[in-house]
Amino acid sequence: VQLQASGGGLVQAGGSLRLSCAASRRTSSNNGMGWFRQSPGKEREFVASIGWDGDRAVYADDVQGRFAISRTKGSSTVYLQMNSLKPEDTAVYYCAVSRFAYSGRSLSNYNYWGQGTLVTVSS
Repeated sequence: VQLQASGGGLVQAGGSLRLSCAASRRTSSNNGMGWFRQSPGKEREFVASIGWDGDRAVYADDVQGRFAISRTKGSSTVYLQMNSLKPEDTAVYYCAVSRFAYSGRSLSNYNYWGQGTLVTVSS
């Protein structure tokens, strides 16, 4: 499975971006998908996840209410709508495919990763 993430860029604080991630094989349509991010000097951290059917969205506490993850049931493409962006949201954002139908927060649940897309939020 190959994943291609896009949509990153430079935005001012308070602005919005929409990330997209398309997986290359239909097997990912039966698996949960998620977004993670990594800032320089920090470990990769969970951002949001969603089940194979577009249900059971889970969010990290610091993005709850500002970010929204979505996908069509059975689709291999996942989106992350990011609103009210803050400078601390600056990171490389990675999409991933889970081993399971519903994935959750743990990195170990995910076995395929995209190459990342850089999001920079200026103050």
